[in-house]
Amino acid sequence: MPSFQAKFIHAILQLQPYGWAKGTIHEQRLRQERSARLFRIPKGINLQQINLQGIPAEWIACPNAKNGVILYLHGGAYALGSINVHREWLSRLALVTRLKVLAINYRLAPENPFPAALEDAVTAYRWLLAQGFAASDLVVAGDSAGGGLALSTLVSLRDAGDALPACLVCISPWVDLTLAGDSIHANAAVDPILNADILESYAKLYTGSSQTDNPLISPLFADLNGLPPVLIHAGTNEILLDDANRLFAAAQRAGVDVHLETWEGLFHVFQLVAFIPETKRSLDHISKFIMRNLTSR
Repeated sequence: MPSFQAKFIHAILQLQPYGWAKGTIHEQRLRQERSARLFRIPKGINLQQINLQGIPAEWIACPNAKNGVILYLHGGAYALGSINVHREWLSRLALVTRLKVLAINYRLAPENPFPAALEDAVTAYRWLLAQGFAASDLVVAGDSAGGGLALSTLVSLRDAGDALPACLVCISPWVDLTLAGDSIHANAAVDPILNADILESYAKLYTGSSQTDNPLISPLFADLNGLPPVLIHAGTNEILLDDANRLFAAAQRAGVDVHLETWEGLFHVFQLVAFIPETKRSLDHISKFIMRNLTSR
């Protein structure tokens, strides 16, 4: 059963479903950026903006951070989202894990369709290696489209022969831009954040002239052999639930050490809402997974 707080937020979201997707892309981006001003960064967090080979990036760190880095790829259907929008959530992730988080503003569609975002994510990972970080001290993580991008990044790195990170964390990942999952329609009535029409429109913006079943666009269809351990978190009320379920099954078939946790009655990327109890538990589980794999590597 979801908590009272989670039910309350879900009810609020259902009063104006898909509100974030109204207006032009420019208007949606502005709305998101304005909403970020409502969130307060936890005390003690150190923020350092950097230029990462032309990619805007930011270090987010807590005092006495351990050795290790989470490269984080934000969600936003490949057309929205930013470091600014995700900074409060990433600050909480840094505090819980005691690791430095490197967030990047990868190029967005439709101005920069595939493979721009993937190229930026791969560049950021290789930059970390060039700074002297061992691959075994790195984690790649992302939410929604960022979760799919994180998986595509690892597939691309593996195929290029790069050393892979200790583990991967995918939160409500969008890994099938063909929208073939049953939950796309089965959960339509209970998901106040996404619907099939919204996802289809953003998939077209990102793919451009490419096919949606390209394994680096929809990494559900990629060869997942040889990837490091993967943790997947998803809510049972989101239309992308089957993306998480099918990714789990595909990774298992490929022999990947994969773990899936589904959260009863929870919505898409619920972790962005700090005060619901499930968020704290999800963060705790993510932290333990990361620490376990950093230690083992």
